[in-house]
Amino acid sequence: MEHAEPGLIAFQGALGSYSHEAANLARPGHAPLPCNTFEDVIEAVREGRAELAMLPIENSTYGRVADIHRLLPSSGLHILDEHFLRVRIALMSLPGTPLDAVKLVRAHLVLLPQSARFLRNHGITGIAAADSAGAAADLALHRMPGEGVLASELAARIHGLDVLARDIEDYGHNTTRFLVMGRAPDLNRRAERMMTTFVFEVRNIPAALYKAMGGFATNGVNMTKLESYMLDGSFTATQFYADIEGHPEDANVKLALEELRYFTSHLHLLGTYPADLKRYD
Repeated sequence: MEHAEPGLIAFQGALGSYSHEAANLARPGHAPLPCNTFEDVIEAVREGRAELAMLPIENSTYGRVADIHRLLPSSGLHILDEHFLRVRIALMSLPGTPLDAVKLVRAHLVLLPQSARFLRNHGITGIAAADSAGAAADLALHRMPGEGVLASELAARIHGLDVLARDIEDYGHNTTRFLVMGRAPDLNRRAERMMTTFVFEVRNIPAALYKAMGGFATNGVNMTKLESYMLDGSFTATQFYADIEGHPEDANVKLALEELRYFTSHLHLLGTYPADLKRYD
């Protein structure tokens, strides 16, 4: 296996995507490595072409990001940090274009309904694009008059577009949670608030999940997320993804995990890392 290229952080999407923005904020000293798919991001780190991966895992409006929970357990990577990014939508167009000249905008499908009020008030038609940052690159390349893009301000700076309006989303709470992942775990870090993430499968016995969760309640461990998803398309094989507050070496967490192991057929720790304080805002 190749030695990991220092200073590169891989993410899915084009330069200027929200994943790129999150990577810049979470690891400002790292250079970006854009990838086409989440699988490509993971492979870039596993093969040593990048040091870190930046992966979105859930969004406050749309829930969990498709396929991520399936990919993480088999990725061979470990969670090193979490980062919460407030998704701010900007309208951009070619330099010198006034706002009232924009009649059509392109953006990823999820951004269009979030900016519906602004688009309606300005008589602008929205068209779905595969990638908002990619749409910004296309606009800069093909220079279509009267067209604009909804994307991050980072995309405008990278592709030389003018920002005509900022923060045009209908609601100001849309936030995406990202995970920073690497090839080696770091269990030695300590912060005032720590998070631990793991996946598990319960044993095939009555009330196994109920009993497995009991240890967290009796030991005072706060579980902030518990999600289930099918394995290999089977309706009988279910895997659970969980986030808890605390470190595996904390006495109460250690007891809770020991009780969990008794009722599970598989338990895989994905990472222990400092909590992003924005989760408590």
